[in-house]
Amino acid sequence: MKYTVNDCELLEFDKHSSSKGSLSVVQHQKDIPFDIKRVYYLYDVPGGASRGAHAHKELWQLMIAASGSFRVTLDDGKQKRSFFLNRPYQGLLVKPGIWRDLDEFSSGACCFVLASEDYDEEDYIRNYKEFIIYRKHDND
Repeated sequence: MKYTVNDCELLEFDKHSSSKGSLSVVQHQKDIPFDIKRVYYLYDVPGGASRGAHAHKELWQLMIAASGSFRVTLDDGKQKRSFFLNRPYQGLLVKPGIWRDLDEFSSGACCFVLASEDYDEEDYIRNYKEFIIYRKHDND
């Protein structure tokens, strides 16, 4: 199935707060629509730097601003949609076939990512022109 940026959404998780702090829980197949096969996180991103600049053919991701903030711009080849992530009890669900760019990282930002698949270089589309061709071919 071909997804658009409108199929990607911001999910909100249960938040439990007390005088000792807050806790949020993300459970596969309950809170997100995929089994988690890989977890990674981006941190110490220098001011003004950007990350991402790729799409995945099969991989689903959930991006969470575990600390700080950053912007995620999604692109389906026809339209773009941006999300500003700055709450650790929210996550951005990014579906396959969507180009993503991450920027505007605050000092101390940490982007925590849950992924549906193990790392596979063949799943990446790292060239934007190839991405547009992939999306057009996907329309056929």
